[in-house]
Amino acid sequence: MKVIYDIFIAFFRTGLFGFGGGLGSVPLIQQEAVERYHWLTIEEFIDANAFSNSLPGPIATKLSALIGYKVAGFPGMIAGLIGAILPSTVLVIVLMTFYLKYRDQSWLQGMMKAVRPVVVILIFQVVLLMSRSSFSSNSTYFIAAASVVLVYYLNVHPAAMIVLALIFGGIFLR
Repeated sequence: MKVIYDIFIAFFRTGLFGFGGGLGSVPLIQQEAVERYHWLTIEEFIDANAFSNSLPGPIATKLSALIGYKVAGFPGMIAGLIGAILPSTVLVIVLMTFYLKYRDQSWLQGMMKAVRPVVVILIFQVVLLMSRSSFSSNSTYFIAAASVVLVYYLNVHPAAMIVLALIFGGIFLR
């Protein structure tokens, strides 16, 4: 039962402090799952993150479900999901009421401007962490370069790029 409680608390914390959406939560989830509780190695976390990103829906809920399931099966998955979504559900209701009332106030606009660069740095931290294990061969550099060209210059939808990478990896990177 303690492990279910730990899963709930770990993902409740990430849900409570994961500003900037799902990507802002990823380093917090990594801190909980890899550093604090040692449920995953960094390589397992990177794989879980990559797998979760290949599925539709919010990354933080997918990661919390996947990690919760790995640690404690179905009850762990439920505890992770509830922990991840409960804070944002309550905070959206409370804070949006507050935000809508005070959104034109300069102090609130200043708060929003101040938190944006922090979120960018948290996302950048995830990129650095993931890049160490993600670029393991010349093929992975080719995939990254092809992704840049296809997504940014040829306007291929990111979801299509994920599917193409999955197919390429299944055929050529065994």
